[in-house]
Amino acid sequence: MSVQERKQRERAERERLIVATARELAERQGWDAVTTRRLAERIEYSQPVLYSHFRGKREIIGAVALQGSTELAAAVRAATAAVDGPRARVAALAHAYLDFAARNPAVYDAIFRLDGGLAFAHEDTPEPLKDAFAALLETLEEVAGEGVAPGLFSETFWAALHGLATLTRAGRLPPEYTGPRVELLVDRLAVV
Repeated sequence: MSVQERKQRERAERERLIVATARELAERQGWDAVTTRRLAERIEYSQPVLYSHFRGKREIIGAVALQGSTELAAAVRAATAAVDGPRARVAALAHAYLDFAARNPAVYDAIFRLDGGLAFAHEDTPEPLKDAFAALLETLEEVAGEGVAPGLFSETFWAALHGLATLTRAGRLPPEYTGPRVELLVDRLAVV
């Protein structure tokens, strides 16, 4: 291995460590606890080393959002692949999405609530964000209904899921009714 390859590998490993540490800290104490000073202390590198990877917290949030989007897409695809029939796939998608949001609140916030400097719904939208939406679209396009644009339907269904995730987490909706809410959403919106 050349010196250059070793340096690139070490740099990539430091970047992974920064992102993993930011995620862990955010999940335990919230994003307000994630500062470059605290991250530098936890990963045992100086702040200038951290800044050589990320210009600041915003870029770190963006990196967490990209990683989380990849994980969300994988969770949705795994859940929908495990069941047969359009209705079952839509219900599995909804449960996988809501489970991801509940299990990873800081990552979910990085993707959908915080400013990570990432463009959504633009030509320059990063691929992991596009793929997370594609994971929803793959299942939802088959139940959009005649004359309904699959992308528009997927955006609307996603907005409903986001509302359920956000309101449940904020304590505005009791979590014990998540199942019936998903059933209602599937029954009323999906054309099966």
